[in-house]
Amino acid sequence: MKNYALITGASSGIGLAMAEIFARHTTNLILVARSITTLKKIKSNLEKKYGIIVYILEKDLSREESPKEIYDFVIGKNIRIGYLVNNAWFWDYGPFADSDIQRDQDMIQVNIHALTLLTRYFVQDMKKQKFGKIVNVASTAAFQPWPYMAVYFASKAYVSSFSLALSKEVETYGITVTTLYPWPTQSNFVKNAKASWVKAFGWKLPTSQEVAEFAYKKMIKGKKIAIHGFTNRLLVGITKFLPMKIVLNIMGTFLKK
Repeated sequence: MKNYALITGASSGIGLAMAEIFARHTTNLILVARSITTLKKIKSNLEKKYGIIVYILEKDLSREESPKEIYDFVIGKNIRIGYLVNNAWFWDYGPFADSDIQRDQDMIQVNIHALTLLTRYFVQDMKKQKFGKIVNVASTAAFQPWPYMAVYFASKAYVSSFSLALSKEVETYGITVTTLYPWPTQSNFVKNAKASWVKAFGWKLPTSQEVAEFAYKKMIKGKKIAIHGFTNRLLVGITKFLPMKIVLNIMGTFLKK
């Protein structure tokens, strides 16, 4: 039975770029996103271009039922998932005390809960198969708390800790878990960003395709950690040695602008 790749957040950005890369390697796909119109266009394009099978699922991962519905669809089609890319996420900016409570709950649901459940559902099958490759998309945000984006950064810290721990648990079963730590890419993230600091870095940002190519190579090699870009690796290393008070003061001042 041929392995499929299941990708969430597949309608744009890194998720869409990953779909293209898997398709180029003749891997059949299950693509999950909220926009069925966009997914239909992607499905048509990839099937015609690469001669693969593409299933599409319109799912909002902020709904608690969505991860189980995705898993049930896969089981119902008797599909074997060899690759799982948990890419779906969203963020918000502003003081936590003034934030939209529902948006914070949805962020936790998408960034943490859905990722955890999808990993749980499919890793049990990968364990039986003695094969599986998982990519969980964290962020450089995982390495330090940032004021004014408290929930988002905390959610990515969870993704990092969870994924790294899991990678050790499952390695004896032929399963690898790669945690991707990207900085923002040239995408709607920048165009729609409310914070001026994001726009200020727009000209330096990598493309989603560049990050996806990097992630795919690390996944194939079974690497546990994938931090894209020398500058990002340098910044991550530096912040580990700075006192937390200094980090919070710098980031608080920076992000408040």
